[in-house]
Amino acid sequence: MRWHATVIKRFNQSYPSSACTAQVVTDAGIGYLKALESPEGRHILACEFVGTCLAEWFHLPTFDHTVIEVDAEVIEIPFFDRNNKQVGKASNGPAFITRGEAGDSWSGKAEQLKKLANPHDISRLVVFDTWTLNCDRYCERPLGQEGKPRVNRNNVFLSEEAPSGQFMLKAMDHTHCFTCGGELTTRLRRDDKIKEPRVFGLFPEFRQFLDQDAVQHAVPALQKFNQTVIQEITGRIPDKWEVSAAIRKALDDLVVGRAAFVAETIFAKLWPQADLGFGDVQTDVDSNDATH
Repeated sequence: MRWHATVIKRFNQSYPSSACTAQVVTDAGIGYLKALESPEGRHILACEFVGTCLAEWFHLPTFDHTVIEVDAEVIEIPFFDRNNKQVGKASNGPAFITRGEAGDSWSGKAEQLKKLANPHDISRLVVFDTWTLNCDRYCERPLGQEGKPRVNRNNVFLSEEAPSGQFMLKAMDHTHCFTCGGELTTRLRRDDKIKEPRVFGLFPEFRQFLDQDAVQHAVPALQKFNQTVIQEITGRIPDKWEVSAAIRKALDDLVVGRAAFVAETIFAKLWPQADLGFGDVQTDVDSNDATH
């Protein structure tokens, strides 16, 4: 959902995240800000914006959000690294901000997942992360590369804005969609990117909660995803985030191509021995539903 914060009134604190997220007070309450000039560059803002809009289109719960202007002459917003050393500060221009809400990051315990009001969204989140190449929740190393998986449970948020005694799983932090934190380029439309074979976001603890019905209902949505939807989203990327028309077109092609590829392959990857007959499953996302 759009959030109607329009003015940053006060800086509270910064966090040593890759995007140098800052907690600020706005005219609509507490917000978490990702602004220009963080060490990872401007394109992570575009990835965050596009990824969040895609999650909404995919009917995943997300934080309320908007794009807000930073006036660095009025309020200084410093960036800090993990050693509490200042590594810059926000500059003037559009920034991505989400509404603060009660809740906490997932601890990694399955017991918390059993309290979800939306357990089917565990499966849908895995499909989404695979679609968007989101390496920043759970990501196995590419085939042939040694090393442990990339694990970031901080990006699994359990919101308390849920029925009493339960949590709401929310899709958050999409700065590493599409490029795993790198710059967006015209090389996004490469065939090896579109057909990247790994499953993303599948924590070992998630596997017992995977739901075949949830995945079967997600697949037709991806099959109907098209250029009209993605162009409406990428067309709203602010100019100051420096995503050229050529790069937007490459990103559009990647997202549409990945949607078709994941729709065709995800069920067999999650259940290699299962019957692949989907039957007459109806999608719950319309191909032209681009409400954000």
